[in-house]
Amino acid sequence: MAQQPENIQKFLSQAQEAANVIKDIAQKDGFISCFSHLDADGIAAAGIVGKMLQRIDARFRIRVMQWVDDKIIAEVTAGKPQLVIMSDFGSGYIDLLNEKIPNNKIIILDHHQIAGSNSNSNFIMLNPHNYGIDGATDVSGSGVAYFAAKAVDSVNIDLAPIALVGALGDMQDKYEQRSLRCLNEIIVNDAVTSGLLKVEKDLTFFGRETRPIHRMLASTTNPFIPGLSGQESDALNFITSLGFPIKQGDKLRALCDLTPQERKILCSAIADYLLSKGLHTDVDKLIGYIYVLTKEEPNTALRDGREFSVLLNSTGRMDRPSLGIAICMGDRKTALEESDKILEEYRKNINKYINWVQEKPERLQELQNIYVIHGENAINEKIIGTVSSILVSTLAKNLKPLLAFANIDAEKVAKFSGRTTEAALLKGVNLGDVMRLASEAHGGKGGGHNIAAGAQVPLDKIEAFLKTADDLVGRQLNGEKLGSNNNP
Repeated sequence: MAQQPENIQKFLSQAQEAANVIKDIAQKDGFISCFSHLDADGIAAAGIVGKMLQRIDARFRIRVMQWVDDKIIAEVTAGKPQLVIMSDFGSGYIDLLNEKIPNNKIIILDHHQIAGSNSNSNFIMLNPHNYGIDGATDVSGSGVAYFAAKAVDSVNIDLAPIALVGALGDMQDKYEQRSLRCLNEIIVNDAVTSGLLKVEKDLTFFGRETRPIHRMLASTTNPFIPGLSGQESDALNFITSLGFPIKQGDKLRALCDLTPQERKILCSAIADYLLSKGLHTDVDKLIGYIYVLTKEEPNTALRDGREFSVLLNSTGRMDRPSLGIAICMGDRKTALEESDKILEEYRKNINKYINWVQEKPERLQELQNIYVIHGENAINEKIIGTVSSILVSTLAKNLKPLLAFANIDAEKVAKFSGRTTEAALLKGVNLGDVMRLASEAHGGKGGGHNIAAGAQVPLDKIEAFLKTADDLVGRQLNGEKLGSNNNP
């Protein structure tokens, strides 16, 4: 086996240090309190941590949260745990943790940009940014949790597919033909070698396992296909015209049911159609890497890594994270059945919110350097991130990031979710810095990645925050560095 680069070796060494602490606390029958983020990556991370702790007979509890705040600090201290594990968040709250609970033993398994400096010997942080590895593209929070779990016991290699589901949920398939690289590639190799994963090249449309071909085609937005995307009857006519059967008995066929020759016919037809519309660059987006979880049942949402991630995301966003965690830990009965219902409701909500935004032009406001969706009380604050992720794809060639917010009246804050485009990244936009600096300037908290970030801002500071964020993005677009603590 080739020697690992030095920075990866150092990262893995730190994973072993975290693992040693976890094993020591478990062996002493100490109580471990675990907190994780509520998106697909956070749910996957929680599932990995839970399975790891279950296997070493640790006493533990898992809670899923949107962010770290004083309320969570109070929960930590109330339980008097011997160890706190934070997964898929924590790196942006070092100063808060040092101020509130400096004497607690804490392990942070995260991949977000780091805010604050950690000199507390009670805190162990496993974060790729400390080793010059990009946490936005090269490993996710569940991937970081996986490396800690693998260091605890090699039996946890069977959790590699779950870590990849988290990475896909965080859209880390940014490399050539939607592949995963760096630390994620190590996880891919672990899963393939263990017979748990098959990596193929295919059409990358969402729903290859579960949606009839014409519905899959009608629901695609990447690439957006004029005349077919959003047009189910036209998509059905298009597929029928290709000459192969769309049914297998009474069942409508999905992409995974097609023969290689049929897939070739379909791909060629879509490519020709895009070319006829003058969309030459979009043809390159058709084929990419597909991550098939070989131990999962065909034609289910768990078989395809990207579909699995949406299922997990739905459980977190719809206030049922325990279902997603149970699935990640191996439940394929009650939790899976219930999650399928949650997923359906989640999709309906997303469609409702997207339609709401598009009903009136003023709901998508254009400022000098950013777009803003005023979700206020019309969009669920836990789904605002999904809405912004979908809508930013319609602005893919634009340099302006998209910030969407929803009000949380009980907390007297607005939850902001920011997404930007590859074009803006190339021009120097780093949303993690923008959200952190703009929120802190107005009594809030924020941070994240260069391409996706979030913030919580007092309700009476929304307009001031937006003005500051708009200004900061403009400065970045003009080449100014805003002083991120941590850019690899």
